[in-house]
Amino acid sequence: MHASTGNAVTIRFALPAPELRAYVTTYYHTDVLCSPSEPVLEDYLHPEWPNLRFLTKGSSHSAIGSEPLSESPEFSVTGPTSRAARFRLSSGRNWGIGLLPLGWSALINAQAGDYADRSVDGAQDTAFEAFLPLAKALVETDGDFDRGLSEIERHMAGLADKVSPQDRAISAINAALVDPELSSVKDLAERVGMNVRSLERLSRRAFGFTPKLLLRRQRFLRSLSRFMLDPSMKWLSTLDYQYHDQAHFVRDFKRFMGMSPSAYAKLEKPFLIAAARARMEIAGAAVQGLHNPDRDV
Repeated sequence: MHASTGNAVTIRFALPAPELRAYVTTYYHTDVLCSPSEPVLEDYLHPEWPNLRFLTKGSSHSAIGSEPLSESPEFSVTGPTSRAARFRLSSGRNWGIGLLPLGWSALINAQAGDYADRSVDGAQDTAFEAFLPLAKALVETDGDFDRGLSEIERHMAGLADKVSPQDRAISAINAALVDPELSSVKDLAERVGMNVRSLERLSRRAFGFTPKLLLRRQRFLRSLSRFMLDPSMKWLSTLDYQYHDQAHFVRDFKRFMGMSPSAYAKLEKPFLIAAARARMEIAGAAVQGLHNPDRDV
């Protein structure tokens, strides 16, 4: 576990038990204390894999892409995203569980593509009813990190015990996507031993998007993560080698973040810079989309 603090924000990450690491990226806890002069803190979350979030104290508002901000429910579920999510938090606390594509496929009775670039109230959607007891238990921990983490670990272990064998191709595709040398859908299909059409069907079901968009997203995230770990870097120094030039990168940046790199660089980032560094230390990747489930930690 690791804590990273600053601007009255404390973010802690914890890795799941070894038997759950094929399904879960990390568990994370955010504690926010806003000053009277600044009652909410705002940030932008980059595209990522699905997340379950449990608001145990305070209020939260969020929006994906160009949507208007709306109040977040106490138990919110966000599917895989290809757009930035804008969010505001007041003083309070929340827990999160990051799911890998295999985790969504194994634990959620719904296709990832149906929740792509969407956030829903987990208490109102039967696909997530298995997590309702956890939502209640986390509220009762009253902000105690160790108690909250124990509740999550116990609940997730119970769910994993009931999981039926999953398609190994999902894990193979995930492992290929985090390889920076992979650059084309054809190469991805060959790597996992599938024809392109079958790959596209499975990709939409378990990953939420087409293989082409996923590869484009991974390339972008590799560049963005370098900046998040060292915001003093010039964008040109962060570019993934697969970008032809800076204009190519700028187009992707606008597609995924909804703004230019220069506009993003000027924003205050009370959560994401600290989270990237803390996450890198414990999980080996600054952002969830680059998480390698096979990494030896």
